[in-house]
Amino acid sequence: MKAHKIETTLTQNGTLLLKDLPFQVGDSVEVIILESHSQPSESSPYPLRDKQPYRYDDPFGSATPLEDWEALQ
Repeated sequence: MKAHKIETTLTQNGTLLLKDLPFQVGDSVEVIILESHSQPSESSPYPLRDKQPYRYDDPFGSATPLEDWEALQ
């Protein structure tokens, strides 16, 4: 399957005109229309930049107090 990308603008009546397509007369084609997002995104590509890092005092320590472990026996 050959793919061809064209960016164009709709006319007043919502009509879409495609010119100079690289296909032959009689070729069967599939048309998929996606909205173009040409405006830059407002969100930062680096959302954690200049944020305070997380601090873990004891990352490998128990999540529960030792006295709670005795209750499980």
